[in-house]
Formats: sequence, C-alpha cells, structure tokens
Amino acid sequence: MSSRIVLITGCSTGIGRALTEACVARGDTVIATARRLESLSDLQHERIKRFALDVNDASAIVSLVRELEQQIDHIDLLINNAGYAAMGPVVELSRETLLRQFDTNVFAPVEVTRQLLPLLERSTKAQVVNVGSVSGILTTPFSGAYCATKAALHSLSDAMRMELAPFGIEVVVVQPGAIRSSFGDTSLAGVSDLLADDSRYKKVEKNIQDRAVASQQNPTTAEDFSTQLLDSLAGKHGPVIRVGNGSTALPMMKRWLPLSLLDKILSKKFGLKALKQTRR
Repeated sequence: MSSRIVLITGCSTGIGRALTEACVARGDTVIATARRLESLSDLQHERIKRFALDVNDASAIVSLVRELEQQIDHIDLLINNAGYAAMGPVVELSRETLLRQFDTNVFAPVEVTRQLLPLLERSTKAQVVNVGSVSGILTTPFSGAYCATKAALHSLSDAMRMELAPFGIEVVVVQPGAIRSSFGDTSLAGVSDLLADDSRYKKVEKNIQDRAVASQQNPTTAEDFSTQLLDSLAGKHGPVIRVGNGSTALPMMKRWLPLSLLDKILSKKFGLKALKQTRR
C-alpha cells in the first residue's frame, strides 16, 4: 500500500502508540493524538504530527480539524482508538460514570468521524477503523458498561459502513481480544473508587479486580496486533477484523453456548454464587 495520511486517537500508550509506530514504519504520515500532549513527547519522527485532543470535547475536535485543514488536504485512514473501561456492578455505577463511558467509547468516535468527513472524502481510498472489542460480543459480569459501549459502537459502525459507502469511505470494525497494554491497570485503578465500603459486592471485590485485568491474561502484544491489523486493512478483509488472543473463541462461546449455560459459567468464574449465601 502506498503512503497514507493516518489519524489515530489515543496514542499515549498501548494500541494507539503501537499503531503509530507501525504506520510510520510503513511510510505513512501519522497524526497522533492524545488527551495530554506531553504523553506523546517521545514519539519523535519527521512523519509524526502530534496534537492534543480530548475526544470528549466537541470544540477541541472542531479546533483540531480547522488546524489540520491548514496543513493537509485529505486523510486516508482514521483509527478511532481512544477508549477506557469503567469496571464494576452496573447497578453501582453512577450516572456520571456511565455517561463518561459512553461519551468516550461511543459518542466520541462518531463525532471525530463526523468532523473529519470532509478530509476523508478527499481521499481516493478512505478508511475509518473503529476499535471495538470482543467484549461487545460476550458480556461478562462487572464489565457491563464497557461491554455495552462496545456493542453500541459495533452497531453504529454497521450503520456507518452502509451510509458512508456511497461517498467512498470504508468503515471497518476491529474487535481485539486480549492485547498487552496499560488498559487493565487503568481499569483496575478505578475499581477501588467505584466500589463503596458497604457495597453488596464487596465480598467479590477480588473477582471484579480480576475482570479489570482480564485483557492482560496471555495477551497478544500491541505490536503484533498492529502488524496484523494493518496487514488485514491492506489486503482482502471483511467489515469485521478480529485480532488477538480470545478474539475468535469468545464470540464462538456467545454464538454456540445456550445463554443459561453461559450465565452459569460466567457467574461461577466471577464469584457471583458466593453472594447468594450472604444475600441481604
């Protein structure tokens, strides 16, 4: 594939950073964004343009697009990667936490894509890649909010794929499995803040913590993930690309196991049966 202009959100760590480096290695020019510009300070290359971008700030997105329009005439590849996971029992998540989860993982990718449409339309090979998750296929206890946002992003991407095709823009969803990054650490750090001392789930706090770091169990490296994703995008591929440990097995469990059996397996794994004995 010839050199492209690529914009990636969430480049401070993990997948976003690895994708930035992989794209540059292939000869692309990368517009790397992150909420804090200083987190990109070590990404030094003549073909990396660094910008601060809080994807939850609509005015910041508009400002970035205006600045980019002064520097480039098109974008070939947009990777909506920025995201985070709020872990904990759904009924104990505050409205503010839920809104932030949906703002970052659902509303932001749509808004970034909307604002960048004029630049994407000027490309002869435009692609939008929304980073979903196998968690959007298989919902587990204590990650309901995160799973819901990824399921919503998958569904919105289905609609966008059909709606943007007439304008020459291809929309692809990547559904990673376990990928090595700081994602789990960030999710784990939020568990203690979300779980109150008198929580009815306090007894299984360790199980909630285990769910927060589940993506770091036998993970695929972010570098291998990036290589496989970019290779897939450059070749023949479908509208959904799955990469990483568990990216095939977990959707298969959801498809083929009876829901009642799946509930039993997941309830046991995450300690929910222990709660029945101490019910208030």
